[in-house]
Amino acid sequence: MRQDPFGRRRQQQAAPRRGFNPRILILLGFLAYGAYYWFSNQTLDPVTGEKVLIARSLSVADEKALGLQAYEEILSQEHPVDPDAPIARQVRGIAGRLIAKVPEIEAALAAENGQQPTGFSSTFDWDVNVIESDQANAFCLPGGKMAVYTGLVPVAGNEDAMAVVMGHEIAHALLRHGAQRMAQQKLSQMGQMAGAMSGMDPQQQQMVMAAMGYGYLLPYARKHETEADYVGLMLAAAACYDPREAVPLWERMSAASGGASQPEFASTHPNPGTRIQNLESLMAKAMDYRARFCTDGGVVLR
Repeated sequence: MRQDPFGRRRQQQAAPRRGFNPRILILLGFLAYGAYYWFSNQTLDPVTGEKVLIARSLSVADEKALGLQAYEEILSQEHPVDPDAPIARQVRGIAGRLIAKVPEIEAALAAENGQQPTGFSSTFDWDVNVIESDQANAFCLPGGKMAVYTGLVPVAGNEDAMAVVMGHEIAHALLRHGAQRMAQQKLSQMGQMAGAMSGMDPQQQQMVMAAMGYGYLLPYARKHETEADYVGLMLAAAACYDPREAVPLWERMSAASGGASQPEFASTHPNPGTRIQNLESLMAKAMDYRARFCTDGGVVLR
């Protein structure tokens, strides 16, 4: 207490008291749920021998249904070539030889990791179309729905290189990379919601998401590409194609893109130089797989 000029006593003002910020509790809640989601949805991929993130709520049937829906939408919007056209028959022949080797290669790669194969691909309803487009591209969706764009044909140049590309795309489906990306996207959405509800301003949120992208999302995508290169190369070799065609293929792919690409750290794909180096390191093993598994025959896709 102190005396004022008029002889009256007045109480000294107390400093304002800071209360608990509930936004911190919200942020901690999101972090806890994100950690729970991450650890509770880990599963072992026997082909790579690594733990991967796949939501347990996503069944194999659901994954196939999503793949079929996307496939039908693409075919309704694009222009598939006549199934009896020579290129369509050739691509189906390559696909048939690759598909015939899928169970053996799944089992062989899993055995190298001391694991049993999941047999995930045994549920696939395989189908392949050739789509008229300038894109040098191909895809294989969950459930075995595949397409090759005609723009890839001159870049591939031969059946061996085409088999390397198609083996790579089949590997994405076998390794359930689509399901992994869906789980990853859910974590990203949690991060965005946590940032918004914790009181971060838009610039801060953007910085956090950029850090997450460069530090986690993009490296994760590049890892998927490297895994698909590995499994796809073994698959093509086992189906009696020459895996050595993978190196000139990626040289041609780089040339077809004009040699211009993003820096690797900012891309979802390894740059061609890194990719070629990785493939060259796998070539001895791929040739061994060719010697072990190369036999005549394949699946006939009509």
